[in-house]
Amino acid sequence: MNHDSPSASKPAALAGIKVLDLSRVLAGPWCTQMLADLGADVIKVERPVAGDDTRHWGPPFRQDDAGQDTREAAYFTACNRNKRSITVDMAHPEGQALLRSMAAQADVVVENFKVGGLRQYGLDYDSLIALNPRLVYCSITGFGQDGPYAERAGYDLMVQAMCGLMSVTGHADGEPGGGPLKAGVAVIDVFTGLYASNAILAALNARHSTGQGQYIDMALLDVGMAVLANQAAGFLSTGQTPGRAGNVHPSLAPYQDFVTLDGNVLLAIGNDGQFARFCAAIDQPQWAQDARFASNTARVQHRGELLARMEPLLKTRSTAAWIALFEDKAVPCGPINTVAQAFDDPQVQARGLRIEWPRTDGDRLPPVAGVANPMRLSGTPVVYHRAPPALGQHTEEVLQEMGLDAARITALRTAQAI
Repeated sequence: MNHDSPSASKPAALAGIKVLDLSRVLAGPWCTQMLADLGADVIKVERPVAGDDTRHWGPPFRQDDAGQDTREAAYFTACNRNKRSITVDMAHPEGQALLRSMAAQADVVVENFKVGGLRQYGLDYDSLIALNPRLVYCSITGFGQDGPYAERAGYDLMVQAMCGLMSVTGHADGEPGGGPLKAGVAVIDVFTGLYASNAILAALNARHSTGQGQYIDMALLDVGMAVLANQAAGFLSTGQTPGRAGNVHPSLAPYQDFVTLDGNVLLAIGNDGQFARFCAAIDQPQWAQDARFASNTARVQHRGELLARMEPLLKTRSTAAWIALFEDKAVPCGPINTVAQAFDDPQVQARGLRIEWPRTDGDRLPPVAGVANPMRLSGTPVVYHRAPPALGQHTEEVLQEMGLDAARITALRTAQAI
């Protein structure tokens, strides 16, 4: 799939929604990219010269046609497609006035400054809601707008540690490589972006009946606690603190990776029917009749005895051979891919999950590659119409839409307000 996909010509779900994006790094930009993918007009406001921090978070950097690193960090491209970038100095009075004018015409503002950080610029919720009562204003912070940690800076890694996620991720103490681990992706930032976009869509829908916008207080710590999901539910139900178990599921068996003749294979058996089919496929149907293994609860209780039987057997064939054996028998099984192998997977390719946009800002860089949005709406599909923008690429375009003429824009540049 590319930017010229048929979805680009169909109506967008959020067409007509204007978003003023004052956020940086990942959680806020992930939220606004979601809105942009759904068709909202997202104006990304960046600092003159420096821009969003993630423009410089490399390596890895994008490469030019000769295979040489540029100074454009790949990180930025992950969460800023479909947006227009303008540069405004919000510390400058004229920059503040510009942003207030934009907020007065916007449907949504998203920001992730520290608590109260935008009040000095007249860009806080109370100031902007007075100009635009229909405004939906979303603040994203590490710890929320109140509580003893409200003034603290919050980062994904810190919250992964504080919320307990790292305590249930990684191998158990005493095992090789044992100890708490962070996830390989900044999952709290990404989940916060997703929760924030959901909250914004809810607020926009509520506005249809009330005519009023509202304030949304999103906190990384709140999200971190929420996404503990079954681990939190287990603790709250029993009072027992869950621990790390590597790739083993605490409530399902067999649901983990196994060593094969040439690597590893992942089995994700989630019910008794799947286990019976697994046993039949490996010519051990009696396992499914054994009282120790006949039900999932019994298999979890007798996990060690089951693994003692499974592990030697699974070492007798290659990963590909096991996958081939199970794939037509409704036994969930798969490889443990690298990222490169995942993009080479035929199902990933068939679903068009790698997308590209040509660059149009004259920088002669190769097309920007990205990952497709996984939401597939039949009537109002996701749109891919803009590559992640160059810094300030759309400043003049946006200001002209606001009614500023060339002389006024030049004056703002001379004053270093933009």
